[in-house]
Amino acid sequence: MSLEVRWELGAARIGSVYGRDAVSPAMPEPKSTFDATYPCDFYEPAELFEPDQMYTVPEIARLLQELEPDAEIDPDTEAVLIDWAIPWVMTHADDLVIAEPLSEEGPGYYGVAPHAVDEAGAETEGVDSDDGA
Repeated sequence: MSLEVRWELGAARIGSVYGRDAVSPAMPEPKSTFDATYPCDFYEPAELFEPDQMYTVPEIARLLQELEPDAEIDPDTEAVLIDWAIPWVMTHADDLVIAEPLSEEGPGYYGVAPHAVDEAGAETEGVDSDDGA
């Protein structure tokens, strides 16, 4: 198999997640290609999760987009959101807890670790609120 054929197969595989024609086979793109770039700022687990709840990766994907965990979205959109959620889970692993699936075929569940909630609360202690008082 030639290098050119392997590149074409790889590009098709990458593009299939976002739609066949959505991803340029000439990746990466220069920053100058884009009109604007934005800070990549994601939630911390204590900001995203309710402390007494556990979430699946698809639910986390929705929360990261400021949707309700049970929001209806089409499967293609969900696949892209999950692509973003998995690295977020891995990056924040130190501030998460995990639970075994509820059934053999079921998904795993993630929640915010108690120390992450305590740290988030400690960061806001002593901060004056701007309530006009």
